[in-house]
Amino acid sequence: MDRRSGSPFARGALACHCLLVETGRTLVLVDTGLGTRDVDDPRSRLSTFFLALLSPDFRHEMTAVRQVERLGFKAGDVRHILLTHLDFDHAGGLDDFPEAAVHMMAAERDYAVEQKTWLDRQRFRPQQWSTRDNWRSYAAGEGDDWLGFSCVRALEEVPPELLLVPLTGHTFGHAGVAIDTGKGWLLMAGDAYFDRREMHPEPACTPGLRFYQGMMEKDRRARLWNQERLRRLRAERGGEVRIACSHDAGEFEECAGRALREPASDAQAQAVTPRRRATDLHP
Repeated sequence: MDRRSGSPFARGALACHCLLVETGRTLVLVDTGLGTRDVDDPRSRLSTFFLALLSPDFRHEMTAVRQVERLGFKAGDVRHILLTHLDFDHAGGLDDFPEAAVHMMAAERDYAVEQKTWLDRQRFRPQQWSTRDNWRSYAAGEGDDWLGFSCVRALEEVPPELLLVPLTGHTFGHAGVAIDTGKGWLLMAGDAYFDRREMHPEPACTPGLRFYQGMMEKDRRARLWNQERLRRLRAERGGEVRIACSHDAGEFEECAGRALREPASDAQAQAVTPRRRATDLHP
């Protein structure tokens, strides 16, 4: 599953890689991971299927809101949340930030709300949507070009250094979030890929993650096409753009500069010095 466990029969370790972006005006959170209510009562919030399959590590100190507090902020300081998609492991912490506007693609909102299939009902959990009145959605087919990607969106009241980049496939409204750090771009690609070797010229992936991606994909052709576009971006503009996904544990540790199960600290965050500071969180 993860290339880190000692045996193919041992459970792997995956991240829920989120970003806290400190701009000159506000705090912006990219994805939320699992939230405090998920930790307190997982069986009422998450599906039995995914609880059994993934066995999440429920720790209050690893939720996004507790890590934000460790960095010296309050939950209310987070004014915007940008979602790559609405899967339970990306949106569980929405409840912890009731004052934040939540931005996503319109297709993501629509398919999550419709709950058409059995798997949709397992992955998209309305129990996590108490702040649904704060949602703001963006139609596909609108926006500008950005480094070879089209229909890239600036967002309402969000600093212009953050952009929503459509990366459909894993879900119909899946998107990446691009951040101009002042020293280049950081692209949080969400679940566009799961194994960092998928960004190599000769892509590779563990069998477990390959199976999981296939099980969860909504549009295989679009998912693989977007992976290829991300590989091309990395090959051609790697000096300008750093790409990270949500679940590769080793990639998270390289980005965050700390162990997977260690929460963010203010001392670590101070070491990140771009004009727009992005702190990696793993709820």
